[in-house]
Amino acid sequence: MKIHVTDQDGGEHELEGLDGWRVMEVIRDWGLNIKAECGGAASCATCHVYVDEAWVSKLPAPSDDEEDLLYTAQDRRPNSRLSCQILLSDELDGLKVTLAEGARQD
Repeated sequence: MKIHVTDQDGGEHELEGLDGWRVMEVIRDWGLNIKAECGGAASCATCHVYVDEAWVSKLPAPSDDEEDLLYTAQDRRPNSRLSCQILLSDELDGLKVTLAEGARQD
């Protein structure tokens, strides 16, 4: 399945992922600029993404822990999510996200 990622510099990437993988893992493994410091444990907000408006309602609601972490993100928006908390599935084939500036490694 594919996800479409816009990086912090506006570059667009079509990435291939597998069912059950975290969106963060796909982005990281394809070498895009994402910190993902905690490796998917939902204990930081360094995999922060903006979900395209057309996809927001197709995702499960964020957990309380995810909401708490997003609350600390300085560049939070209504469509902000932690990419480590989004699991790929057939329903999310074609998902579009944009990497938040706060997720930048450098």
